[in-house]
Amino acid sequence: MIVLDLCCDKDHRFEGWFASAQAFEDQCARELVNCPVCESVQIRRLPSAPYVQTRHGAPDRQPTERTALASTSVAPATPGAAAPVTPETVAAVLQVLRHMARDAENVGERLPEEARRIHYGEAEARNIRGQASADDVEELLEEGIMLVPLPPGEDEVH
Repeated sequence: MIVLDLCCDKDHRFEGWFASAQAFEDQCARELVNCPVCESVQIRRLPSAPYVQTRHGAPDRQPTERTALASTSVAPATPGAAAPVTPETVAAVLQVLRHMARDAENVGERLPEEARRIHYGEAEARNIRGQASADDVEELLEEGIMLVPLPPGEDEVH
């Protein structure tokens, strides 16, 4: 699942969640993506840099928990995405992501390899989780393979 920064022809900015960059392109071509403000279907992707949170704010060279979502479902553009993010919203999103991670197959340190296999159609599309170094995460993101990094839950802190 990837989150893209989008803009309509009237310069309304919003976010959209998609299974992949190709899924976004396909939906735009079929005019299935529209602006939540004005309903325009003239949508373009804005440049954005992926953000990966590390535990200490410094470059993280140790493997850390990362969850990669390889899903065939596609979520529509998120209406009202420009609203302020509250601590309650962050907590709710983290709870949903942790629930998804618990239900995902744990591939451990094979996460980068398995995420690539899924992305390139060499393995069945499914939700996976595991560990990846910051360098591996950066390489996957550069290849267009989206990961959802999760901070450890209270039961995961040693």
